[in-house]
Amino acid sequence: MKLPLIMLTALIALTACTSSSTGRKQVMLFSDAELDKMGAASFEDMKKKTPISTDKATNDFVQCVAKSITKNVAKSVHQGDWEVVVFDSAQVNAFALPSGKIGVYTGILNVTENQDQLGAIIGHEVGHVIEHHSNERLSANKLQNMGMAAATAAVGLSDVENKGLWMAGLGLGLQYGVIMPYSRAHESEADIVGQDLMARSGFEPSASIKLWQNMAKLSKGAPAEFMSTHPSNKTRINQLTEHLPSAMTLYKTDSRPNCQKPKVIPSPKA
Repeated sequence: MKLPLIMLTALIALTACTSSSTGRKQVMLFSDAELDKMGAASFEDMKKKTPISTDKATNDFVQCVAKSITKNVAKSVHQGDWEVVVFDSAQVNAFALPSGKIGVYTGILNVTENQDQLGAIIGHEVGHVIEHHSNERLSANKLQNMGMAAATAAVGLSDVENKGLWMAGLGLGLQYGVIMPYSRAHESEADIVGQDLMARSGFEPSASIKLWQNMAKLSKGAPAEFMSTHPSNKTRINQLTEHLPSAMTLYKTDSRPNCQKPKVIPSPKA
């Protein structure tokens, strides 16, 4: 059983040759071109399946905030313009994808009180792209599948009793011990990178803390942090509060955007 696991460990060691901007080691098995292709395809599919908002005031607001954020993103992250789409959906969500794609659901605009809080949302989502989290997530899943296959082969050659139960336990161990914490690390990193990015873009960085206080009011009864792919709201608030003095040194008060949130966000069409 040891040989397949040693081989898997060696593969991880060979690929963990890069670090994120926060100094976290990264395992990335896919090229930027592959990720861009997947991101563009996913975005086109999303646009076909989800209604797109046609409300001018809502689109102007989101586009204004997104443009203010993306102009401060290095060209090495994405060449050319970013495509920003407002989806007509009650979901409290937003996302950014490799290949310069940003999606904002109208539902999240009812949680964000102003341009600064939306700047925190878009900064966070773009932070995922800046730090190559999609590549890491896909790579982690690939390595997980390889590890399970190696362990299955090893158990199949051994005299271990209750092999099915042992494999089920290994699957849970990978999920709660590796994959979920890995995702929480991504979210925490995107929070910090996003707070810095919004500050450089002229948005008040303390708004990210107020945003997650708003989110906390909506997420009562959320699962325990160790069973979630996201940090708890309390954890996020504490981390952002701790990082705030550093983000404030980047805050460009002389270049604040003037993105006006509409007084009414139209409800999603049935």
